[in-house]
Amino acid sequence: MLTLKLITEEYDRVINGLEKKHFKDAKAAIDNVLATDKARREAQQQADALLAEQKKCAAEIGKLMKAGDKEAAEKVKENVARLKETTKQLDQQKQDAEKKLTELLCQIPNIPYDEVPEGSCAEDNWVVKSNQKECVVGEDTVGNWTANPENDNAQLPHWEIAKKYNLIDFDLGVKITGAGFPVYIGKGALLQRALINFFLAEANKAGYTEIMPPTVVNAASGYGTGQLPDKEGQMYHADLDDLYLIPTAEVPVTNIFRDVILDEKELPVKCCAYTQCFRREAGSYGKDVRGLNRLHEFSKIEIVRIDTPQHSAESHKEMLEHVEGLLQKLELPYRILRLCGGDQSFTSAVCYDFEVYSEAQHRWLEVSSVSNFDTYQANRLKCRYRKEGSKKPELCHTLNGSALALPRIVASILENNQTPEGIRIPRALVPYMGCDIIN
Repeated sequence: MLTLKLITEEYDRVINGLEKKHFKDAKAAIDNVLATDKARREAQQQADALLAEQKKCAAEIGKLMKAGDKEAAEKVKENVARLKETTKQLDQQKQDAEKKLTELLCQIPNIPYDEVPEGSCAEDNWVVKSNQKECVVGEDTVGNWTANPENDNAQLPHWEIAKKYNLIDFDLGVKITGAGFPVYIGKGALLQRALINFFLAEANKAGYTEIMPPTVVNAASGYGTGQLPDKEGQMYHADLDDLYLIPTAEVPVTNIFRDVILDEKELPVKCCAYTQCFRREAGSYGKDVRGLNRLHEFSKIEIVRIDTPQHSAESHKEMLEHVEGLLQKLELPYRILRLCGGDQSFTSAVCYDFEVYSEAQHRWLEVSSVSNFDTYQANRLKCRYRKEGSKKPELCHTLNGSALALPRIVASILENNQTPEGIRIPRALVPYMGCDIIN
């Protein structure tokens, strides 16, 4: 969440940033935060003044008792009792204000960096790079590109390919669980495992420490990374135990550093994790959910960094280069988008999306979001670091990104590598697959 220091010292920038993110009634929300904080501070000041008065009274009672004036001492004691009751009321007012303040701050999103473009929806995102042809920043110059325009074999969508080669059974998933829970079979399961091992191996080469975290977290973890309060009801909730199925490994991995003070020399911390991810995807329907396009359960490798404010931009750049390198090694058509303010997540300060091209569907599919959250998550998590020689800890910056989410990568591999002999396996995956074609 935003810090009070940022809100008070850079009031106008915060308001402008929230408006850029299309946060409704930004000024009213921030003014409410400041008014609540003022009430909290006033209650604290009054309580402190009353405590000081009680100390004076205690000393006065001692003098009166020593002088034998019990009647006067009793009157002072009565005054102390009144002071204590008023102090108790002020303490409650302060606690109520603190609780309200936290609730208000949790409802306010992060503010975007200056380089984040203006815009309200996905159509306003900037295509900043493509591996297919020249790309002008801010213009979708690759929107009509086709990977294999002369390949007559590149016509089947991935769900038909999966059925043809018995790779994925969507109907069986419906039988076992419901829509959005596919069953991978034979070389379909092998392709999943090959991608997982490839992504983890590449992360290891890049210096990321692999973590195997739980896929169920408590509410505190959800609040720490900003998934809670869950306004859209997108997380699966196990009501009886008040636990949540993770939507991404970002949640458990980043929460490793909740309430932790790191030494500056330990940063940046680099972690990666493979997990199953669970998303309700409430409100999704139509062609966008066909096949692997949008699932309720899927595999993903996440990379997470904890860094200093001074180095986090460099960390973000390195993460973007890592994800781009994976797509290059998989020989997939891709593009990179800088998200506009209105299309960014609640918690991010700047975010880049990676999309791969679906040959048969003639559309781009998001496979990764790589974000810098500045101090927003760290403030919730109380994730801090201490500079050498400094006693006061400072907030870290947190970053994460998918490297990569599997379903749409699988869809793109199947659709973009159709040949008369079968589905060609990208060279980088052959050692993990043990074959160079699916037929």
